[in-house]
Amino acid sequence: MSNEGDSCSAPLAGRQANAATGKGSPPLSLDEAVRSVRSQRGRTLAELSTGQPALVLFIRHAGCTFCREALADVAAIRERLADRGVRLAVVHMSLAAKADALLAGYGLADVDHFSDPERRLYQAFELSRAAWWQLFGPRVWGRGLMAIVRHGQGAIDGDGFQMPGTFVLREGRIINAYRHQTAADRPDYLQLLGVS
Repeated sequence: MSNEGDSCSAPLAGRQANAATGKGSPPLSLDEAVRSVRSQRGRTLAELSTGQPALVLFIRHAGCTFCREALADVAAIRERLADRGVRLAVVHMSLAAKADALLAGYGLADVDHFSDPERRLYQAFELSRAAWWQLFGPRVWGRGLMAIVRHGQGAIDGDGFQMPGTFVLREGRIINAYRHQTAADRPDYLQLLGVS
């Protein structure tokens, strides 16, 4: 299952250009990323994963049908995660207010989320930009049609070529990871956490 392998203060136009070109703030190490970038509630990933595991979803962009599917999947197991003491966090490239609305639509309004338009967290967690086949290959199209029917699709908000991933953190360290091979991958989150 595992294939291991901050909000920005720049003006919006600059952030969008930086997200597309990868220019802007210097890269963060993984340790810097988990200890310095703060959610909309002011918490870091290190804080969220202290004393309990945190399941961290990196979504491609708010309009991505597969990302909406991932949010629905996590919402469906939310109680099981809470029963096992697992915290949930979402990393995205949208402005915080837009992410608030998206997450609220899935019953995840209380989840810590991290606005990362410059993709500094994505880079620190070694999530790459996609090759053409990872977004537009036959498997992606087949799954995409099914996902669109159930979850809809919206406008691209961020870097449409950014690949998603899911990580289990404990004490600020990655203990399991799923880096998507295609945009259509659908991880088993409970298996990734090692729970049934």
